[in-house]
Amino acid sequence: MTRLRGHAAFVTGAARGIGGSIAARLAAEGAAVVVADVDEEAGRQAAEKIATGGATAVAAALDVRDAEAVAAAMTEASARFGKLDILVNNAGVFRDRRLEEMSDSDWDTVLDIDLRGYFVCCRAALPHLRASGWGRIVNISSRAYLGNPGQVNYSAAKAGVIGLTRALSMELGRDGITVNAVAPGMIDTPLVRSHAKADEVIARAVASTPLRRIGTPEDVAAAVAFLVSDDAAYITGDVIHVTGGRYG
Repeated sequence: MTRLRGHAAFVTGAARGIGGSIAARLAAEGAAVVVADVDEEAGRQAAEKIATGGATAVAAALDVRDAEAVAAAMTEASARFGKLDILVNNAGVFRDRRLEEMSDSDWDTVLDIDLRGYFVCCRAALPHLRASGWGRIVNISSRAYLGNPGQVNYSAAKAGVIGLTRALSMELGRDGITVNAVAPGMIDTPLVRSHAKADEVIARAVASTPLRRIGTPEDVAAAVAFLVSDDAAYITGDVIHVTGGRYG
């Protein structure tokens, strides 16, 4: 498919997992892609792998908490590709603890990256999206925005992402920019597989999911590719749940 030909996308947290699949899918559909990640070497390898297939991809070493670096990276991407009209905010971390065990650092780190980082990237991308006269922002939230025990920090951040998404959709619609969110459920990523009780956690998730499997990064990437395309031109301020029907 080439429905994204002529567009340029900036994807954060794109070295692996969900972000890596999103970057690869957008590139496969014709977009030039910036693979932005705090892990410089992994980001470079991911971009090279995409480019090996004939698509256009470059890496950017980036901490989304650094507003100056984010703005500079987006300006560089816009200059390189002649535009920057798609932003996918995906960078995020976990610091799972029960409330009584959660430190200020656990709370601050998750909110700083998983929510403030999205704000920083949206603000930096806005001039480029406006200059294009057409823009797409997709924010990766999580089913956890509905609440998850042991994740008060993560749930709060991901709920904040929904609020950010809906408020921005109201602000930016007049500029021809749509803003949507994707809320994945449990997705089969290296992070999930690295859990000390991965098999047990996955089995519980499968048992409570109507489609009787956990999702793949490609499932999430497909939803994102739809939202950034012209097929979703009249959709904004919405949330697509990629959960296999699991909400509780």
